[in-house]
Amino acid sequence: MTLTIFGDSIMRAVLYEDGRYRKSSAFERSFSDTNGIIIRNLARFGCTIRKAIPWIRQACETTGTQDDRVLLEFGGNDCDYDWEQISREPSGRIHCKTPPEEFASLYREAITRIRQSGRTPVAMSLPPIHSVRYLNFICKDGLSKERILQWLGDAGTIGKRQRMYSDMVMQIAKEEQAEVVDVRNAFPKEESELVELLCEDGIHPNPKGQSKIFAEIREAFLRIDRSVRGKK
Repeated sequence: MTLTIFGDSIMRAVLYEDGRYRKSSAFERSFSDTNGIIIRNLARFGCTIRKAIPWIRQACETTGTQDDRVLLEFGGNDCDYDWEQISREPSGRIHCKTPPEEFASLYREAITRIRQSGRTPVAMSLPPIHSVRYLNFICKDGLSKERILQWLGDAGTIGKRQRMYSDMVMQIAKEEQAEVVDVRNAFPKEESELVELLCEDGIHPNPKGQSKIFAEIREAFLRIDRSVRGKK
């Protein structure tokens, strides 16, 4: 079985520690070795569905099989904003990187193209974020927290927006009858309980959080295997 991953820094297992980013492939290697899965990780730091769709189209030009699974992990960067611009112009009309309508359209296209290529599309929900930590992180180099809060209303709006995109992924997957990895469900619902699972920036899962992600992927793949065998 092969697993191709399209996504952002979450699935690259990027950690933010001691003021810098670093990659950790420990959980990916363990998942691959334990389950006998060949992983082709094409996730990229800062990636959005808009940036990734040309690569997905290209990957789907060749034919695969149901055992070739393609995991889609998008939404976290798509729902993000240009915080520097907001800090300068808190009264301005500013859009997120990928508006909801475009995000939904491109996500559906990705699922359709993957399926038409013979592969199995797998949609992944987003691990939750800690809004206050993330706000502090984006303001650490001098952006105006006061002006950003003026635009947001309150810090919790960041988390609500991110949850909306995660919910959108799950709804699209349901409508398109795609397989899912509901990572978000494995994390605590309250932000106060997320501190032990997220890095200092409030958005990247730490090693404990990464462990939860790959455990959920493993459970989902076992379920998918049973489903595929049942159809044969």
